[in-house]
Amino acid sequence: MTTTFYIPPEMFRDGWVVLPPDEAHHAVRVLRHRPGDEVVAVDGEGGWYRLRLEQVDRQTVGARVLETRRDHGEPPYHLTVGLALLKQSARFETFLEKAVELGVQCILPLQTERTERVQFRLERAQRILVAALKQCGRSRLPRVLPPQTFTEAIRKPAALRLLCHEQPDAASLPLGQLLCGQRMPNALVLIGPEGGFSGSEVRQALAAGFQLVSLGPRRLRAETAALVAASAFSLYWEAQRSPTRSYHAQKHYTNP
Repeated sequence: MTTTFYIPPEMFRDGWVVLPPDEAHHAVRVLRHRPGDEVVAVDGEGGWYRLRLEQVDRQTVGARVLETRRDHGEPPYHLTVGLALLKQSARFETFLEKAVELGVQCILPLQTERTERVQFRLERAQRILVAALKQCGRSRLPRVLPPQTFTEAIRKPAALRLLCHEQPDAASLPLGQLLCGQRMPNALVLIGPEGGFSGSEVRQALAAGFQLVSLGPRRLRAETAALVAASAFSLYWEAQRSPTRSYHAQKHYTNP
């Protein structure tokens, strides 16, 4: 598997790029690359590059751009997932990593009535996102917004605004069912903390025009719920791209 390097877009100049120090160290000291080797880089803003290393020494690793693509590995929809900050930061960090893999474009940390944690380390979050970006084959780095209150979050505009709610409610629909017929919209999905959203928050969301959705009959951890929601969008997109393949996969896994 080809290792992907992360190089900010401003470092590319007239078909030439100098790798950042940390990436240069990884290329030379860890991967033992030499002049003439071809590597892949992404810039986090939709740029994908095939590079040939031409200058490799102790101070500088420089490369020539051989091929450029735009939005390589990116889905056609824009999905923002708002997840309440969790008591265990490691669980939120798991969500950050997997959200990159699942095509989430924007991540919104939430402060809700039942949120117990208030700290959010943006710098560490960015490092996690960059590492996941390099691994998964995307070219755009998801944007992480500053933590917002629930009231602020439900004011955000989107063509499709969804609130994941674990309590049975006549107004809620299974997420997969709701996505059927959608044209991959600009969507906002909100997921509560360990104790879920309060009744007051659910009523606020409904009044603001949100649709309640269910993620199935089992109780999911908050970070699992966020990933299931993101996966639903990703899988629906794949099914739209290749309905025949999706049909055969469904037929293969159906019990007789």
